[in-house]
Amino acid sequence: MKAFVTGGAGFIGSHLVDKLINKGDFVTSFDNLSSGKKEIFKQHIKNDNFRFVKADLLDLEQVKKEIKDHDVVFHIAANPFVRLGEKQTRLDLEQGPIVTYNILESMRLNEIKKIVFSSSSVVYGETPNIAISETYGATLPISLYGAGKLSAEGLISAFCGTFNFQAWIYRFANVVGIRGTHGVIVDFIAKLKKNPKELEILGDGRQQKPYLHVSDIVDGIIYGFENSNDQLNLFNLGCDSNTTVTRIAELVVDEMNLRDVKFKYTGGIRGWAGDVPRFQLDISKIKKLGWKESNTSDEAVRKAIREVLNNP
Repeated sequence: MKAFVTGGAGFIGSHLVDKLINKGDFVTSFDNLSSGKKEIFKQHIKNDNFRFVKADLLDLEQVKKEIKDHDVVFHIAANPFVRLGEKQTRLDLEQGPIVTYNILESMRLNEIKKIVFSSSSVVYGETPNIAISETYGATLPISLYGAGKLSAEGLISAFCGTFNFQAWIYRFANVVGIRGTHGVIVDFIAKLKKNPKELEILGDGRQQKPYLHVSDIVDGIIYGFENSNDQLNLFNLGCDSNTTVTRIAELVVDEMNLRDVKFKYTGGIRGWAGDVPRFQLDISKIKKLGWKESNTSDEAVRKAIREVLNNP
């Protein structure tokens, strides 16, 4: 299989590239390195089954050229910093529907029919205190990041209906692990290195979400792709457990061997504008295929903390 991976030098994309190459597939990693790092895939540089293209998905002509002769597109590239939408309101428009259109149109012109897309649980918006299934609606995101993801999903669905594409869309839980460059774990570790006696926690600390290790995310992506064959395959990808922000703080403090750390909360039910305070995903659909996460939410968080501490 010849796979075209957008965002292949980023957090999740680089792990997916590793997995595909280890399976013996040919992979083109397409990335503008705005948040990814070329050093991540240095072990693949001399591999004949690997090709790296430094380019921007906003450049339609470049995408059309480089996507040629591939069997499937794994569209992982995205704005990785959800909160940037507060100040850069055009960012998620460009990195959501616009780049997704460029990919889909390039696929159409090159007669590539299969796309795998990394969406997000934030498309659901604020939901009742129940496990949310893929059929929940209406999906009303409260962040520009979520709006960008939902818009991209809509375009992919439309290309399936209009041009007979086949798609796999995954709505991720919060992803953590090695190579992660941002998020609550990285933030807490950085803060505690500066001041090991006090930790500022955004919100009230009771925000509660499922956290999935990046290794499980990549396994789930591949498993769903290989074991489902509808025209449009939509899956939640997460775990059955969840973790509060305060619990993450406690785990970070424990792994850093700190004592008597004072937690200072900024207050409010959410950490920032557009933050969904609590959600839980119903992952029974992908579990019926035979996939299961290998880490609970707390286990994924602790594992990720250790990885970040050991790989600064």
